[in-house]
Amino acid sequence: MRPAPELDVWVEEEIILDDVKLYSLVVFNDDVNTFDHVIDTLVEYCGHTFEQAEQCTLIIHFKGKCAVKNGDFEELAPIRQAITGRGISAEILLR
Repeated sequence: MRPAPELDVWVEEEIILDDVKLYSLVVFNDDVNTFDHVIDTLVEYCGHTFEQAEQCTLIIHFKGKCAVKNGDFEELAPIRQAITGRGISAEILLR
């Protein structure tokens, strides 16, 4: 008996856009806020570890901005408000 030939199978998956996190919360660099202030804010409001917040802060400093959290607009809006309330520039942008 001969083995069955190998077949390539294509599977088409349906992506539900409601499940895809299309927005990024981006924090921008400034000359006012200290590293410690930004790190503390990211830990408190974004749920970052200290190391993650520190790396994001370095990216913000050297690149001018960093996407610190991805999610739904409704999820990111109160976080952005809290961050900007602490004097840090942040925007919610489409990815």
